[in-house]
Amino acid sequence: MGSGTGEQGELVVGSADRGRTDARAVTFSDRAPAPRSGGSAPGAKRRRPGKIAQRVVPDDLQPEVLRLELTELGDAFRAYQRRPEPDLVVLAELHDRKARAFATWATVTGDASLREEAERAEAAARSTREMNANRLGVMVDGDGPAVERLLTRTQAGQARGVLEYVRTNAPLPEAEARLAVLMLTLRAARAGVGNVTGQDLEGWLQGEAARVLRQLADAGWLRLPDGVSADDALSARPETPVQITVPALLAAESRPLSLGKVTRSRISGWAQRAVGDRKLRKKKARPATRLLAVYTAAHSRPDGRLGGDEEDGLPLDPAASFCALRPEDIAEHTELLITAGWLTEANTDGARLRGHLAERVLPLSGLL
Repeated sequence: MGSGTGEQGELVVGSADRGRTDARAVTFSDRAPAPRSGGSAPGAKRRRPGKIAQRVVPDDLQPEVLRLELTELGDAFRAYQRRPEPDLVVLAELHDRKARAFATWATVTGDASLREEAERAEAAARSTREMNANRLGVMVDGDGPAVERLLTRTQAGQARGVLEYVRTNAPLPEAEARLAVLMLTLRAARAGVGNVTGQDLEGWLQGEAARVLRQLADAGWLRLPDGVSADDALSARPETPVQITVPALLAAESRPLSLGKVTRSRISGWAQRAVGDRKLRKKKARPATRLLAVYTAAHSRPDGRLGGDEEDGLPLDPAASFCALRPEDIAEHTELLITAGWLTEANTDGARLRGHLAERVLPLSGLL
């Protein structure tokens, strides 16, 4: 079997070519073939030694295009490690490149350990893609259409933690206050302070925002800036938002919520998408119904079914508690969610809430 290049530019070498190769036959996905070289010109600048996977790339490694690929690939892995946020798609592509480059290196040198490193890189690329599929809630085997999720599995778990915190720490029993506490908690989760506009407040609590803000302030749950009233907050515009303070979330030795900057923003946007859903607004859904929409989205599997893999739906009591409802009132609100196209079906038999998110809601799934 001879040698040649594949579709991605990797060297394909058979047993007859082991230990030798032609530089003109080696290309990589981001390079043109390297020309034959008769050696370095007198006085040429010394090459920078490359390093990848704890291996030094030999300065005289031929073909030149392989040496450059290995050197730049080592730099790319180190640059990836300095990223503030992971990108598993990029990481999988780096592992793919490493697998191709090390397989070529093994062919050129006859070093079996390089072949093993190439195989480990192939496995790492597969596992990284599977991990990314799990984070996004995409079926690993590729069945069904891919759904672009707003949250990763980790972020969805943290969102459920926020919901539980609100359920057990909201200072007032009514649904309007519970909805305000949820959204303001997400604004102030990192440092105990957050910005809010009148448009935000009216969107969450049509016609009742000023009353609820006053109640939360009277209960000591939030503080408005000096000289700013609840009515003033309703006039705040995006360019001049009001900064609210939630004393329970101020930095302390033991903070009740620990969300990174990106995660807080993603979960806040996810909750806003749920409570501000266009069809729920069109049906004039009340706060309790919108809280149930958030709860069902957070506690659903990637395919939209409510409850985890080992569960038959969701217990009614914690769902009702979060929504400031009695358990026996949940059924009425699930009917409203079905009418609004949020759920396709639901029942509350046996003190469990069973149902299925509509296809349009799947991006909001909590990926249980």
